[in-house]
Amino acid sequence: MTTTGNYEVLHEAGHAPVKSWTKGVPFDANSKQQVLNMAKMPFIHQWIAVMPDVHLGKGATIGSVIPTLGAVIPAAVGVDLGCGMMAAKTTLKASDLPDSLEAMRSQIERRVPHGRGENLRGQRDPGSWGDAPDDVLNKWLTLSDGFQRLCEKHPFLKNTNNLSHLGTLGTGNHFIEVCLDETQSVWVMLHSGSRGVGNKIGTHFIAQAKRDMERYFINLPDKDLAYIPEGSEHFRDYVEAVAWAQDFAQANREVMMARTLQAIREVLPKPFSADVAAVNCHHNYIRKEHHYGQDVWVTRKGAVSARAGEMGIIPGSMGAKSYIVRGLGNAESFCSCSHGAGRVMSRTEAKRRVSLDEHKRAVAGVECRTDASVIDETPSAYKPIEKVMEAQSDLVEIMHTLKQVLCVKG
Repeated sequence: MTTTGNYEVLHEAGHAPVKSWTKGVPFDANSKQQVLNMAKMPFIHQWIAVMPDVHLGKGATIGSVIPTLGAVIPAAVGVDLGCGMMAAKTTLKASDLPDSLEAMRSQIERRVPHGRGENLRGQRDPGSWGDAPDDVLNKWLTLSDGFQRLCEKHPFLKNTNNLSHLGTLGTGNHFIEVCLDETQSVWVMLHSGSRGVGNKIGTHFIAQAKRDMERYFINLPDKDLAYIPEGSEHFRDYVEAVAWAQDFAQANREVMMARTLQAIREVLPKPFSADVAAVNCHHNYIRKEHHYGQDVWVTRKGAVSARAGEMGIIPGSMGAKSYIVRGLGNAESFCSCSHGAGRVMSRTEAKRRVSLDEHKRAVAGVECRTDASVIDETPSAYKPIEKVMEAQSDLVEIMHTLKQVLCVKG
């Protein structure tokens, strides 16, 4: 490994270089090996860029930027297609908030379906709609024609959670937060993606790519690196389906943001607006971009576009700071930055190692659930966000520092 500027370079014979912005943050051996496996693929353009939140994923490390020529790797894009962040600055100040935010959290939870039920036995999942309300139906109209075209090609999509998941939060690390910035202004920030329908699209094409590899006897360093060559029968279908899922994810966040702001208005007597600033960015997606003289497919697997002047969001854990950033357009990272803090413990490990009392201390001062079911999201399961930001100081500049006072988890 060699060090150049703010990044380190991993380079072994037989694969493309890897540039990692990981100074001062963990980059474990298993994740390094996974990145090196990706770098062996013959269609990598220039190098792979690794962000400071890097950690082990399925096929591809989360926190990776993978530029490719003539092929895409569906498992590198993943199954939460278009997952990303949205933030809006309100005209409220901290002094406008009540001493207790319990009623506000409860109202947000009522307005935005979240979580997932167990042993439902035919009952509706609480994380989905039964009868979608009018605002959700109106947003679905912007997506329905594209969905119908997809269903004509892929009939299995008709039976997915599509409309029923539009405007819903989901589970895991997805969240809705009310935050304060450095001037005590109130922000609303949320994290979610394409939900059930995106998962089905991603899973379908990952399996299709694996079948194609077997069909043509193509050996891979990891079977989850199965790829779809550009110009093949499945490539156009994949790109079309992923583009629709990314649109769904963005629309999903827009509905949730509107409903969250509505919930806050229902419990706060003071009128406010939320049109001061808004950011809506993906961090699990593919896009055609121009880098180093060629048009390439850029897969951002847990990474955010950070072109010069472009606004983005880098959240910490549910007890840590988050950042509104502006991209510096660093060409060597393919104009990218991290998508968050990045895990240092698996969900299972966090539940095993962190006690409920430790978790409660870590989120003290935040109105949130503190039951055992959220321990896998406890702050110590993540890298220190301040160190993550230091490691990418040449990728983004910090515009606002946010600290949550309320957090809704799925």
